Amino acid sequence: MDYSELRSLTEEERAGILERHRRGGVFIPCAEGVIIGENVVIASGALILPGCMLWGETFVGGDCVIGPNTLLYDTTAADGCVLNNVHSESASIGADTRIGPWVRLRPGTRLGRGLRIGNFVEIKNADIGDGSKIAHLSYIGDADFGRDINVGCGLAVANYDGNQKHRTVVGDGAFLGCHNSLVSPVTVGAGAYTAAGSVITEDIPEGGFAIARARQVNKEKRQ
Repeated sequence: MDYSELRSLTEEERAGILERHRRGGVFIPCAEGVIIGENVVIASGALILPGCMLWGETFVGGDCVIGPNTLLYDTTAADGCVLNNVHSESASIGADTRIGPWVRLRPGTRLGRGLRIGNFVEIKNADIGDGSKIAHLSYIGDADFGRDINVGCGLAVANYDGNQKHRTVVGDGAFLGCHNSLVSPVTVGAGAYTAAGSVITEDIPEGGFAIARARQVNKEKRQ
C-alpha cells in the first residue's frame, strides 16, 4: 500500500466518525481540519467548528460551541461551554463557561460553572470556583481559587521556589489587582482586595486590602 492508499483509508475512517456524530445530533458545518477520536463522546446540540481536534477520553456536553482551532485531550466540557482557540489536556470545564481565545488548560485544571477565561491565560493544576473571571494575560498554577473572584490583567502565581511547587489559596469574592504576583504559599482571604502592581508574599485576612509596592517618587530632571 502506498501513501495515497493509506491517506484514503485514514480519510474514510475520519469521515465515518464525523458522520456518526452528525447522525447523533452534533452540528459540524465544515469538516475541514476536524479530527475526532474513536472514544470521544459529544452530546446532541453541540457545534464543532473547523480546525478542532478532540482526542482521548474527551466529553463535550450539549449546546457547546467548540472551536475554531481547539484541541481537547482527555477533557470534559459540560453543557453550554464556548471554547475558542483553546488547548486543553486532562482538564474539567463546568457548564456555561466561556474560554478563549488563546487559552491553555494544563493537567489537573478544574473549572467551575459560568467562568470567563479570556485571551492569553494559562491554568495548571488549579481549581477555579463558579462565576470567577480571569480575563487576560494571566498564569494560575497550583492554586485553589474560590467563587466570584475577579483576576486583574497580568496576574501571575509564583508557585515554584526552585525546589518545590507550593499552592496558593484565594477566597470567595476576592478582587486581585492588575499586574499582581502571588508568591506561594500564600492565602488571600474571602472578599480581600489587592492593589495593582503588588507582590503578595504574606497572607491577607478576610476583607483586607493589601498594598505591596514601593511608594512613587518623582525626581526633577537634571538640566
